[in-house]
Amino acid sequence: MKLRLHQFLSKTGVFPSKRDVKEAIWAGEITVNGSVVKDISFQFNPRTKPVEFAGQRLELPEEHVTLVLNKPPGYLCSRINKHERKLGKTPVFDLLPDHLSARDKDRMLTVGRLDEATTGMLVLTTDGQLVQRITDPERHVPKVYLVRTAKRVSDEGLSALRSGVDIELEVNGSTSVHRTQPAEVHRLDGADLQLTIHEGKKRQVRRMLSALGHQVTDLHRAAIGELWMEDLGLREGDCLDMSGMNLLALIGAAD
Repeated sequence: MKLRLHQFLSKTGVFPSKRDVKEAIWAGEITVNGSVVKDISFQFNPRTKPVEFAGQRLELPEEHVTLVLNKPPGYLCSRINKHERKLGKTPVFDLLPDHLSARDKDRMLTVGRLDEATTGMLVLTTDGQLVQRITDPERHVPKVYLVRTAKRVSDEGLSALRSGVDIELEVNGSTSVHRTQPAEVHRLDGADLQLTIHEGKKRQVRRMLSALGHQVTDLHRAAIGELWMEDLGLREGDCLDMSGMNLLALIGAAD
């Protein structure tokens, strides 16, 4: 990523005005990679060539990258090692767009996880605070799933989901029982349901249906908060770059 020198200096926030930027350059007060540069249009890569002003190293404020991915089946929401790759495992990070730098790809985090077979909306970002604000259980950000089961769930089963069911969770080798928060559930065609939960335990939707004796055969996350996958027009495996947008506002989770 190359920037003109005056653009870089303006972004650092060190100089009060563009005029101050130009005067510092023309006065020979700016060095790039150890050499004085007096050309305001000089182009360089700030990640490989350090810039100094009055003996002080200048840095750009960290710019975060945020993407929404329409996750296909067969991808893991975690980093994998060489052994796992040899076994045919593939991480969602292989789907990141080519325009991202290697540094940004390495910094990318998933906002929550979808298991290998589950499809649909997955947010990836370099912004740890954004991850925390969306996944914080105290914020109760809703996640909407389209669920298909091997057999039709009874009305009594739907009532149980709306009240909360007991599921088993394993943490650090220890198993405990968790009572799920009440879910919103609507019957669709056949054995299909639309299920909205406000928490994010591991494989929670599958565990909730399993607790009622049902096997989930297809699971798709259709929305996070007010942001719906169908409105984004993404094909499976495609990403939408939402960097610079107020994703929390789009989701409906802004303060």
